[in-house]
Amino acid sequence: MPSTTAILWPMIAQTGLIFAIYFLMMRRRFGAVRAGTAKARDYVIPTIEPEPSATVARSLINQFELPVLFYVVCILLHVTSGATYLAQAIAWLFVVSRVAHALVHVTSNRLMLRQRLFSAGFILVFILWVLLAIHIA
Repeated sequence: MPSTTAILWPMIAQTGLIFAIYFLMMRRRFGAVRAGTAKARDYVIPTIEPEPSATVARSLINQFELPVLFYVVCILLHVTSGATYLAQAIAWLFVVSRVAHALVHVTSNRLMLRQRLFSAGFILVFILWVLLAIHIA
């Protein structure tokens, strides 16, 4: 795999996680309607949503917060030829932290564990931005 495009693979993996969460949310919402714990119209403006699908919906929202900074820094590292092996490894660690965060969010939803996983991802993205700043300085 050429190092010039290797930084794109963690971005593709992160996007795959988003699609997986979308599918899980659809499955849980359809399941709630079938089980009678929600009505289809409850999802027009989902202010009240059954917990199993609400946690997935919130997890999905999380995938469009911190990961946006991840996508931008990866693209910038690629464009500026700063996607070193270190940057690639950190990018993969970020994706692992997001997968773990999402798994906790949609299963046990243990807040302290989720917070630690979020913090790990936050630090990893911060490091990527520092690497970019050093590279372009």
